[in-house]
Order: sequence, then structure tokens, then C-alpha cells
Amino acid sequence: MGQGNIVSMEWVHTHLEDSNVILVDCRFIMGGAAPDLGRQQYDASHLPGAYYVDLDRDLSSSIHEHGGRHPLPHMDTLAAKFSSIGIDGSKHVVAYDDQGGMMASRLWWLLQYTGHAGGASIMNEGYSAWVQRGYPTTIEKPEPTSSATYVPQIDNHIVIHIDELRQEMTKSDVLLIDSREAPRYRGEVEPIDPVAGHIPGAVNAFWKEALNEQGAWRSAEEQKDRFAGLGADQAESIIVYCGSGVSACPNVIALQEAGYRNVRLYAGSWSDWISYSENPIATGEE
Repeated sequence: MGQGNIVSMEWVHTHLEDSNVILVDCRFIMGGAAPDLGRQQYDASHLPGAYYVDLDRDLSSSIHEHGGRHPLPHMDTLAAKFSSIGIDGSKHVVAYDDQGGMMASRLWWLLQYTGHAGGASIMNEGYSAWVQRGYPTTIEKPEPTSSATYVPQIDNHIVIHIDELRQEMTKSDVLLIDSREAPRYRGEVEPIDPVAGHIPGAVNAFWKEALNEQGAWRSAEEQKDRFAGLGADQAESIIVYCGSGVSACPNVIALQEAGYRNVRLYAGSWSDWISYSENPIATGEE
């Protein structure tokens, strides 16, 4: 449909009845205290026609010794889920959440990774802004469908795993970006993972800086300014990570919006990195 990575609420509102658009609610509260809250919020109210996907159950696989806290989902399982909510190569997917786009960006990235031909976008500003604007909501849930078949076409050029990362991070033309908050990057605090710090050589660009003070996505020019100062213009390859491969995804979108195409996600991220005792750890600023 020729839509970009970010679409306005107005655009979504005008396409609520468009059979070529699939709306997906990705609300989820990370941290373990209320793992089902996102689903409960969806049950209470959501955009008309929107399906729900769960970060832990649908967009990740089970946790093992390595792979991080949100390992990439098994492709057969993910394809079955996408098919059940009507996604095939002809449908444009619009994801939304109420967490600044973090959870929706995970779905967006997985659609890129699996070669979705129909395209995917994030709804700007999120669910609360939709409600505040007075747009319609519902408690009615769309029925699962058996008419769609999602066929993943894996794009390994946009992902990187531990063995290749160890090689790439030694190169002078590789930019490694840590997307977590600055105190976590510096190793001053670590509320989630058992070890604090960052991958040596990484620079910090907190993912929420992709949004302005009103919670909307910044312009392409503003995203460019964020990353150019970190050396993105000189980098042959840009690798982005966070705690578990979720909050790095908004930075992947922001980098694309800024015009960078040499961007890869370290899927396991910090929680995978520290699962290998031999991996070095840095603290402070780089």
C-alpha cells in the first residue's frame, strides 16, 4: 500500500474498514509483575477489528541458557499465529501499543525479518492518544481466520547473533548502539538482568529519544541528528541491541527513518551477552 514505517492515527481511522489492512494490538507490560495486563487491557477495549498478540507467548520463544530473555520465536509457530489473524503477503499490518511503540516495533521488526511483502507500520502515538482523540473503540474481538497463509522468507541480513557479533565488534567501521537508558548502559543500575554494564565499544542512544515530548515519533531529520553524532554516517554496519531485543527495535525504525539501511538487530542483546561468562563487560561512558 506504499505506507511508511509510521502512520498517523488519522490514517488508521480512515482505514478501519479496509480489508487490506490488519490491525494488531501489542500492548504488554514488561517486567513480570503483570504479564497478562496487556491482554486484559485489550479485552477491556481496543481498536475496532484489531487482533491481539502477546510479547511472551506470540513474539518470543521459551527462555533457555542462551538467547536472551525474549528469544526470537520459532518460525513455524509465528507463521501459524500470523496466519490465524489474517496476515498474508497481500495485507498491510499496522501495529500499536501504549508503550511508546516499543512492543509494536517488535512485531514490525519480525515482519521485516520474515520478509512480509505487504508492509508494516506503527501507529503514531499509541492507544491512549487514540482514545483521547475520541476515535472509536470496542470490546468485540475479530474471529480467527483460516483463509490466510503466512510464508516466512527469512532475511538474515538484518539480524546478528553472538558468534558473528564477536567478530564484527572488533572492526573500526562498525557502530554498536545500546538502546537502554543511560544509567543501565553505564552499569550504575540494573533492575532486570543479573549483570550491569554494556558491551565494550557500544555507544548509548536511549530508544525513547526517538519520540518527542508529546510521545510522537520524531521527524526523519531529527532521527538523523540523533545518530549522525554517534558516527552512523561513517559506519559500514550499524548493530543495535538493548536488554532482550525488544526496545532496540524502535531504534531500528528510527535509523531506517533517518535513511540508514545497514542496520542489524542483535536479537539476544545484553541478556544473551552476559549468559556467556567469557564475554567482557564495560561500564561508564565510551
